[in-house]
Amino acid sequence: MGASSWPSAAELSDAKKKVAEMSGRDVADVRVVISPYRICPLGAHIDHQGGTVLAMTVNKGIILAFVPSCDRQVVLRSGQFAGDVKFRVDEEQLPRSSMPVKEKDSSWGCYARGALYALQKTGKKLNEGIIGFISGSDGLDSSGLSSSAAVGIAYLMALESANNLCVSPSENIELDKLIENAYLGLRNGILDQSAILLSKYGYLTLMDCKTKEHTFVSSSMLNGAKSSERANKYKILLAFSGAKHCLKDNPGYNCRVAECQKAAKILLCASGAESVDPRLCEVGPSIYEAYKHKLKENLAKRAEHYFSENKRVHEGVKAWASGNLVEFGKLISASGLSSIQNYECGCEPMIQLYEILLRTPGVFGARFSGAGFRGCCLAFVDANQAEAATAFVQREYSKTQPELALQVPGGRVALLCEAGDSARVI
Repeated sequence: MGASSWPSAAELSDAKKKVAEMSGRDVADVRVVISPYRICPLGAHIDHQGGTVLAMTVNKGIILAFVPSCDRQVVLRSGQFAGDVKFRVDEEQLPRSSMPVKEKDSSWGCYARGALYALQKTGKKLNEGIIGFISGSDGLDSSGLSSSAAVGIAYLMALESANNLCVSPSENIELDKLIENAYLGLRNGILDQSAILLSKYGYLTLMDCKTKEHTFVSSSMLNGAKSSERANKYKILLAFSGAKHCLKDNPGYNCRVAECQKAAKILLCASGAESVDPRLCEVGPSIYEAYKHKLKENLAKRAEHYFSENKRVHEGVKAWASGNLVEFGKLISASGLSSIQNYECGCEPMIQLYEILLRTPGVFGARFSGAGFRGCCLAFVDANQAEAATAFVQREYSKTQPELALQVPGGRVALLCEAGDSARVI
């Protein structure tokens, strides 16, 4: 199937050889976690408020090759970062906010330590460390594809495998949320983890972030199609602005979460439900319509994004199920516009990139990827025009932002992907 194009046999072989060299073990003993990146065509920014979202993975992501260390030592090496990370699984891990500033800022191993923290907090018994080599798809780290969640999940699954722990996808969703929320201090929901752990090739995953229930949305595009032909009507185009910063060090995301909660509290109090958890999912549409006039400008915008995005998700399910990529694309673009106007994320280069995608021949729809505070947009594009669309985006953005375009790894502004599968150990 399309997802099998990543990782390649060469990528797997290279990662396994590195671990064999690090550990002195046979290549045949090396296990590999494959943890894909995710996209969210619809449902932007509303998972932390218990909204409904549509997600899928792409055939790019994180590879973590490892062997059990036969002791409690963890030794990690990275394809992207210098130096080795070393610690023991019997060392108590504390939240990142408790770390000395020097250690907090310098260690690329915080997600590995975060995975151990999450397992320790939930009472999981670890007697084995791992010796591992981790690498991400070239140039896609910190790009808005939830590479951080993919990394956290990879470490969780490797430590669990090494210790023969049987952990369900739903448990790992909560464990990775502990990494993000309790260990790193982000206030995000469960979208990223759920998409990476639950997605199914060829389908959209519909998640209710309030109930934590999920279903798979099939499409009439799949009817009678062989698995190898399922993605041949569309490609996923990723476009990179070159504007990067790490989400865990950016206050913008947490600020938007707080604003959404404040809006929910005002609406709930106005309706006489002061004691209800202040999340927008607890505010019924009729209550919102009755009391939205009480919200000041910024809070009104955040609430409008939440309720309009929830509606787009439900409309998107119908469009996808019927195979109507044109309508599905229009909803994606409307989501992108609301992210700019109502959620107020993005920067000038990101908005310019979004606008270029909207006028790219063959593009059904486009929006920011991830939180929108860093450098990637996604688009669904007609497979027959995908190569031409990629060239168009590359050319137009390079004219609009020549310096930033050169900062994209390899100068590659646009990249074509296909749908992926869920995280797994092989």
